[in-house]
Amino acid sequence: MKNRVVGERVARIGIRDKVTGHARYAADLEIKNALVLKVFRSPVAHGRVKKVMTEKAAALEGVAGVFTAADIPGENLYGIINRDQTVLASEKVRFVGDPVALVAAETEEIAEAALKAIEAEITPLPALFDPADAMAPDAPAIHEKGNILFTRKVARGDIEKGFADSDLIIEETYETRMLEHAYLEPEAGVAYRDETGCVVLLVTTQNPHADHAQLVPILNVAPDRLRVIQTETGGGFGGKLDISVQPFLALAAYLLKRPVRMVYSREESFMASAKRHPLKIRMKTGASREGKLLAMESEITADTGAYGSYGIAVATRSAVHATGPYNVPNVSVISRAVYTNNNWCGAMRGFGVPQIAIAHESQMDKLAQRLGLDPITFRLKNAFENGSVTPTGQRLEASVGIRETLKKIRPYYQTFRKEIEANPSRRYDGVRHGVGVASMWYGIGNTGHPNPSSAQMEVDRDGVVTLYTGAADIGQGSDTVLVQIAAETLGLPYERIRLVRADTTLTTDAGATSASRQTYISGRAVQEAALEIKRILTEKAAGLLKVPANMVACEDGVFFPQFREFQKIPFEEVARAGLKKGEKIRGEGVFNPETTSLDPETGQGTPYSTYAYASQVSLVAVDEVTGQVTVKRTVSAHDVGKAVNPANVEGQIFSGVAMGIGMGLFEQFYPNKTKSFDTYLIPTAMDMPEITPIIIEVPEPTGPFGAKGVGEPALIPTAPAILNAVHDATGRWVHQIPADLETIRELISEQEGG
Repeated sequence: MKNRVVGERVARIGIRDKVTGHARYAADLEIKNALVLKVFRSPVAHGRVKKVMTEKAAALEGVAGVFTAADIPGENLYGIINRDQTVLASEKVRFVGDPVALVAAETEEIAEAALKAIEAEITPLPALFDPADAMAPDAPAIHEKGNILFTRKVARGDIEKGFADSDLIIEETYETRMLEHAYLEPEAGVAYRDETGCVVLLVTTQNPHADHAQLVPILNVAPDRLRVIQTETGGGFGGKLDISVQPFLALAAYLLKRPVRMVYSREESFMASAKRHPLKIRMKTGASREGKLLAMESEITADTGAYGSYGIAVATRSAVHATGPYNVPNVSVISRAVYTNNNWCGAMRGFGVPQIAIAHESQMDKLAQRLGLDPITFRLKNAFENGSVTPTGQRLEASVGIRETLKKIRPYYQTFRKEIEANPSRRYDGVRHGVGVASMWYGIGNTGHPNPSSAQMEVDRDGVVTLYTGAADIGQGSDTVLVQIAAETLGLPYERIRLVRADTTLTTDAGATSASRQTYISGRAVQEAALEIKRILTEKAAGLLKVPANMVACEDGVFFPQFREFQKIPFEEVARAGLKKGEKIRGEGVFNPETTSLDPETGQGTPYSTYAYASQVSLVAVDEVTGQVTVKRTVSAHDVGKAVNPANVEGQIFSGVAMGIGMGLFEQFYPNKTKSFDTYLIPTAMDMPEITPIIIEVPEPTGPFGAKGVGEPALIPTAPAILNAVHDATGRWVHQIPADLETIRELISEQEGG
């Protein structure tokens, strides 16, 4: 019987330990004689560092060391895309929370006392908290190169003619807010020097190899003198792509030659971690009276905060995706990432696409209403299909499933609409009901840059198969999916694959766990490695079976000739045949999807090799008195290429809906004000609707077994679908999120004349 693994709901690797509480996260790691690390942070948003006085702190009994920028052996600079962030501030601080000094002490209490003993002389400078102020000609420079980090342009067709030909033009400004990642596990890690003197870090991270690359120049050591190992990671959502505790752990372990540990408090995590970029989006969209989109113009401003982090990626993705998954022949977009003295903003599930979707999906509903079309019909008139050309000039040749997603949600939309229209007043006991639709597209992987992954596999003479991958599983299930791909390719049961992952000494770089790329890119690298192993073993089996290699198959861990399945040789026997003791059969796979860089003036190019698509319909209830919005039902249809593990895909959809509800209705981080979860509201189980996930498989030819990705796409359509449903219920458009109680009550009051 054939052993099918891909497409099955196999148990997730490590799930038993997690649900029983046995999984050990970074903060759970015990290390003998470890010093406790604490950071002294800037109390001012913008200032010049004149002097940092650490003598009193260093003199305290139990303090092993107090370090400033002068103690860093290498470069006091890091950054994932552009290096503009200091480990410890040497000349300037740029936000409240910027690190200034590092304390290492025997206990937490002593470390806290040492922090209080540090004195810093910081001369305040004018602080800028609004991107508009930061872009003013006379604005003080936050960074020497100026306050505009990056500008991305996308231009196609003739925008003026497009609007001149349009029978209907809608123009509006939308604003999204700064958000906290709100992962369960705060930043944490331990570090020590091994018997060879190599500095070893065990940390919560989304990309150990990128951490390693940034830490080596800080310590000024050879790459093989530093090792980064990912611990079990309790969520990331992009927030653990940037380094946090890593440089402090590495620096202290290197200088003091003692084990160290560091765990952020929740308050420190809120203060010191990256946030979601708030975007201000002006969007102008034109269409013909027949319902065809003709032109879209947009100006996007992203507040990247004190440091660049992923600001360039957010500015670029939001520009590339600004039209939504629709054919628009004439496009003009300018997107800027701007420095301010707010908390720095980085990657967060979607890299700007969730924000821009608020704008383009609101525009779609406004146009549909004015044209007298239902929102799904209007979208289907304009949705991409094979042969469509994107705003960057890329021709979509395959795996374009947006139309299928719209068709799948249509019956649910019609059912919800009938339920609402059954009551002409659309009110039930002071509650208004509404139904909303939204669609999305999302490029898989990095934007217009090389995006490779690599993997290795080994088979020993006992038939034990080991997969080596640098891909970090942060709870999304990549461990499971990659093992499934390996097992399916080799013809082995899922349980026969042993996994070694995310260790910079034992595994090669698989790229970041971000941009929904691991299933597609690392999955393909794993498949290529497995195919090499399969080729080697098939040739050996052919010799044993005395048949041509092209006639040999392997299923359920046995090799056999396809025309006489009764003649079987176990996998381990084939592996053992001809191998000397201690030998291993080894295969390596590398995959780098085909992309091209974007033209700096027009944005033309091929930013991604493939795209994910989705559509969602949501039924909401709006309380007229309190302004509370309750999401009652959500149906979310996603084209994932191939669901390697359908349970994992559904889990991503559930979590995406939860996070989208938070983004649309609850969450807002106020710089220098929001301290912890006591004032930062996120959805609870009581806020979750009934969710119907729909998996659509339009295979991607370059993906492993046709797979693409769903991690970030799962989030993107939720908030815009809810906002469109709120309009359907109240007759009022929401242009700023979150649509919290006060916002909705104000909209209803305006409608009722106050």
